[in-house]
Amino acid sequence: MEARADILSISQFPVLSTTADALAARLLDRLARGEQTTLFFANTNLVVKCRFLLAHANDPGLLLVNDGIGLDIAAKLLHGKRFAANLNGTDFTPLLLTRSARPLKVYMVGGKPDVLARAVAHVEQRLGQQVVGSCDGYDGLRSAADIDQRINASGADVVLVAMGNPIQERWVLEHRGALRAGILMGVGALFDFWAGDKPRAPRLVQRLRLEWLFRLSLEPRRLLRRYTWDILVFLRMCFKYR
Repeated sequence: MEARADILSISQFPVLSTTADALAARLLDRLARGEQTTLFFANTNLVVKCRFLLAHANDPGLLLVNDGIGLDIAAKLLHGKRFAANLNGTDFTPLLLTRSARPLKVYMVGGKPDVLARAVAHVEQRLGQQVVGSCDGYDGLRSAADIDQRINASGADVVLVAMGNPIQERWVLEHRGALRAGILMGVGALFDFWAGDKPRAPRLVQRLRLEWLFRLSLEPRRLLRRYTWDILVFLRMCFKYR
């Protein structure tokens, strides 16, 4: 990723500081020019678990944007300023899709089969986009040796990969060279939210930047380590590579 004034280094990761509107315009412009963009949302978990992404840090086609209060705190401590906006995939992805002048062709990869089916219906019926194919992240993906060919044959503009990190990041890096889609995104739990399988935090909790605490209260066993020990590891890495 190119060195620019709007890039903040967080534990060696070059994280773009921008707004949702500017990011959407940038991705759609690159799509129109036939340039592929890989977009990952960098939260504290990604910084801890996806160090392999550093090998691609100078790739102009790979963008990292900040997701969550942890990155904001690190930016303030390390650089004396916060990111321009909080950019999480749950809010940014529908904004990107609906900013296009035409319905985008979307291919969806990941999630349980029933969750994926409901998420597909949400994208088509609520967001007005064209889902040209999907593959669940379980038996579907394990048996889809030709997944690259399927995605290319569908003519997809956007590929959304919902497997959680670091699995989705590894999958995208492994497959992006063979894919012709213009926008590849790792979107974590987004399909669960679209399917209604997991609730979003109330608006007030989101505005207070406490959505992580809401999710922890719903899934303490799965998320406790992420929001305790992994946060300490994240902070140690930030100062180690400041």
